[in-house]
Amino acid sequence: MPGAIVSIRTPESGTWTTTLGTGDLADGAPIRSTDHMRVGSITKTFTGTIILQLVEAGRLSLDDPVAAYRPDVPDGQHITIRQLLQMTSGLYNYTEDPEFNRALDEHPQAPWTPDELLAIAFAHPSYFPPGGGFHYSNTNTVLLGLIAEELTGQPLAELFRQRIFEPLGMSESSLATDSRLPRPHAHGYEFISNVDSLTAPVLEGKEAAWADWSAGNPKDVTNSDPSWAWAAGAAVSTVDDLLRWAPALATGALLSPEVQRERLTFVPASDQPGAPTYGLAIADFGGFLGHDGQLPGYNSFVGYNPQSRATVVVLVNLNQSPDGKAPADELTKLIFSKVFPAPSS
Repeated sequence: MPGAIVSIRTPESGTWTTTLGTGDLADGAPIRSTDHMRVGSITKTFTGTIILQLVEAGRLSLDDPVAAYRPDVPDGQHITIRQLLQMTSGLYNYTEDPEFNRALDEHPQAPWTPDELLAIAFAHPSYFPPGGGFHYSNTNTVLLGLIAEELTGQPLAELFRQRIFEPLGMSESSLATDSRLPRPHAHGYEFISNVDSLTAPVLEGKEAAWADWSAGNPKDVTNSDPSWAWAAGAAVSTVDDLLRWAPALATGALLSPEVQRERLTFVPASDQPGAPTYGLAIADFGGFLGHDGQLPGYNSFVGYNPQSRATVVVLVNLNQSPDGKAPADELTKLIFSKVFPAPSS
């Protein structure tokens, strides 16, 4: 990976933050702890919080059918708001569409509208009947973003600012509305194209990122337009802001205890032993509550453990390693194994 920012905070030891590698392979400039990064699907935790605030205010119910707000959703009369949040709707994930991924590779700066994204999703059959399983789908969160805008009459970026970022003092966070990143920022890189990432192949013969960049690989995708991710993945943040967000998300600082209990109702996200479980736009990684995120050029993790009150934030300016793995997730696993090992049985 070109560079990474890692931060760990515990009540006993305070905050430890380090930077590794470079934020710009063109000049070798070191990555900085103040750099802005795209945080991908961590955005879902923001969108989910807005929806849950609206639930708390009585503007909608978790058991409302999505058809009440978007009549065009296939089988929408049987899909609930809760199922959108919990990834149990069965709706096709538009980012799994091969033609869509080809378009992202060929025209990375092309803007997308939410309705264009939904049209791709709705052209495919659902994975299963509503509530019949778990399948991670960005389509769910795009729908939630549109519902939030419909109910409030405000753009989602403004809702994030007013309802989350300003109350928590997250002054360096935003929902991207174009391809520009705030300064300072780390350049984002990718080895694997969007089309190839559908199968996450193992690529042989890769050397260090610096040597590969000199030969045109990894590719600088910093200015790719993130509108295709929107409510599901277009947020920008910094390590300091995410250190604020992690405990607020996990403890429900912006929600009532009743609604936070709903958020922390988890379902299995996989049948693999030790796999994360998923709540209402939040995941449980072995006691650390948070989310990871990935989109071209960037990979991220944020988590908070309510029992130990420990926070882990990892930001990497590479979305996938040459072997197809998510580098921030791999660093997080290493941190968990070395710093927060599971107690022996």
